[in-house]
Amino acid sequence: MKSIVFTCLGLALASVSAQTASQPAGPAGKVAVIYFQGAIVGTKDGQKAAAELDSKAAPKRKELEVKQNEMNTLQDQFNKGQNTLSEAAKNELYKNIELKKKAYQRDLEDTKEDFEQEQQRLLQQLAQKMTAVIQRYALDHGYSVVVDVSNPQSPVLYASPTIDITKDIIELYDQSNAALSNPAPATAPKPAPAKPPATKPPGSN
Repeated sequence: MKSIVFTCLGLALASVSAQTASQPAGPAGKVAVIYFQGAIVGTKDGQKAAAELDSKAAPKRKELEVKQNEMNTLQDQFNKGQNTLSEAAKNELYKNIELKKKAYQRDLEDTKEDFEQEQQRLLQQLAQKMTAVIQRYALDHGYSVVVDVSNPQSPVLYASPTIDITKDIIELYDQSNAALSNPAPATAPKPAPAKPPATKPPGSN
């Protein structure tokens, strides 16, 4: 499952990285690097999404484990019965094992496909929000280029830790998200001061 997570994460981020790279960089200036995948996983939204995926996958994972245990039990019976079972019994047991294997493989592939689709949907949403945060941070801090070094195939051979903005982006993302989720309450307008009572001029009735 972990390998599926990182594979889909890379696919989900590919389009976002391409979109960011296509935008004009402006005048030459400061350069920063970010571990985009780590930034997403490090946010509260990323942790929530991971927990949600794991919760959805848990029942199906348990079901697959039960089916796999059934196959292992039948296979064990077949191996132990090589010298005791009749040919007809062995053939029947073998057919049953093969049917269960095929059904298990189909179920596993369907589960993997459903899991990847749901994961990609969540990751694309997070990646879009994360990209907006990075762009705002870069403008505010005078960065002309922000390079994603998550991929081991990145052309960047070395980057000083001082230009790694991953932690800052995680904090800014969580702060921005919290502000959107909990907007400041509107303050009620102050009442206008009361007018003093009118007084009659001296000598008037």
